[in-house]
Amino acid sequence: MCGWRIKSGRNLLLPLAAFALILGGCDRPSSTAAKPAASSPRSLRLSQRNEPGDLDVVRATLPDEFALLRALGEGLLVPGPAGSEPQPGAALGFEVSPDGRTYTFRLRPEGRWSNGEPVTAADFVAAYRRVLEPTTAATKAHVFFGVEGARAFATGATRDFATVGIHATGPLTLAITLEYPTSSFPRVVASGPWIPTFPRAAPNALRSPATWVGNGPYVLAEWKPHQHLIVRRNARWHGAAGVAVEEIRFVHFDDGDAEERAYRAGQIDATMAVPTAKLATYAKERPAELHRAPMIETRYLAFNVLRPPLDRPAVRRALALALDRQKLVELVLRGGQIPAGRMLPPALQTDAVPSSASHTLDPVQARELMAAAGFPAGKGFPRMELSGWSNPAILEAIQAMWRRELGVEVALLTRDAKVHLAALAAGSFDIGFVTVIPDIADAADLLAPFRSPAPDNYAHWRDPEFDAALAAGGREPNQLTKAEERLLLSAAVTPLYFNVKNWLMSPRVRGWQEDGLWARSYPHLSLHDN
Repeated sequence: MCGWRIKSGRNLLLPLAAFALILGGCDRPSSTAAKPAASSPRSLRLSQRNEPGDLDVVRATLPDEFALLRALGEGLLVPGPAGSEPQPGAALGFEVSPDGRTYTFRLRPEGRWSNGEPVTAADFVAAYRRVLEPTTAATKAHVFFGVEGARAFATGATRDFATVGIHATGPLTLAITLEYPTSSFPRVVASGPWIPTFPRAAPNALRSPATWVGNGPYVLAEWKPHQHLIVRRNARWHGAAGVAVEEIRFVHFDDGDAEERAYRAGQIDATMAVPTAKLATYAKERPAELHRAPMIETRYLAFNVLRPPLDRPAVRRALALALDRQKLVELVLRGGQIPAGRMLPPALQTDAVPSSASHTLDPVQARELMAAAGFPAGKGFPRMELSGWSNPAILEAIQAMWRRELGVEVALLTRDAKVHLAALAAGSFDIGFVTVIPDIADAADLLAPFRSPAPDNYAHWRDPEFDAALAAGGREPNQLTKAEERLLLSAAVTPLYFNVKNWLMSPRVRGWQEDGLWARSYPHLSLHDN
């Protein structure tokens, strides 16, 4: 730890600018990352921040976990370049019934699992049934809820899977019937949770290269926890002849500074991010290697509404209105991020939310609300904890703003992403820094985690009106605006900013494909050392 602390003061500009400089000088080595292998024309070396527990799609939650799974598995469809329409994957194509409810997918006759077994429609049925089984408790089961009967089966309302609209109508023909016509369904099918797992896998088979079986362009070759994970070209994949990069090494790093040093030393070809203090230097000295792309992602704070005084909407709203999001993005992040007064990012916005619901800076009202709640100038407010998994600079800035505007003190805690998410799900936190990334570019999907029964409803907030509006949103778009308004007025969560990805990538890497949902495609990559 570097011991960053922001001290209170009347002028917030100086502390924020100062601790941005302090972060730049905090150049510490990773204690666990192995030294990446030397450059090879056939080996791509990518940074991997969060160590997956295993490679089972039903437990994947983080973007870098799905980045691994997209190398090892292939859904019926795959995302198109730069967010374009999905392309054929394990399926050659599909037909839609006249009523728009049934999609019939035609699987590739040459499709094979990496152990040589044919990929069949029955395999997809088994894989999707496993996702929906209540005992599986799949994190992303809700992504299947547009399918007829899927929600009832997943919630235990029925135990007859035959009522779910997923059926193999032939060895290579899969029919999926929806609750109601949904034109965006191909994008749902191309999302990460629809990547199948091998249905005949033995227990714990998804951790070992010796037992791993997948249907993607690569196979698991080596896994040294907290060091690296290596995948190699799958000779049985239907497009193997066009895969130019024979090996990908996902190299583990504990922090962004170690990651950047490894890149600068030529030990990795692409990073996940760029330390804030290094952005200007790379922009000036190595601009061709610095990449920036807006993401369909909102970073926000979740208030644990089960813990007093956060159980009171006025207190939560006071904390929300005391935050200067413009300064957060301009002085702390400095990577093109956009201040967020609402939950839906620009790419998903169709209507404006009422100004009364928007979370924009209003310190006067924030102080009035806090005083009315019985905490004038923060007196009597209990010391709480603000936790996150990365970017302690943001947490420090929020801490300083609350201290300055409201007289409220919070302690800070940064921990591993998986540990952080587990604590949020268990309700073992006060205020948590969180990111929400939809599985598809759809407003309803981004708002879905805030449903009453959702496993990632970290605020533990319940609102029947929000649930009803969200459920109707697929048929009535204005209902999604109503749902977002209900969420904002509750202040169970408060948006901070819409994320922009900044990363470094070697000029030797060509054909990089990654969309605003962090979905990568590997088959078109190539490496050039001259």
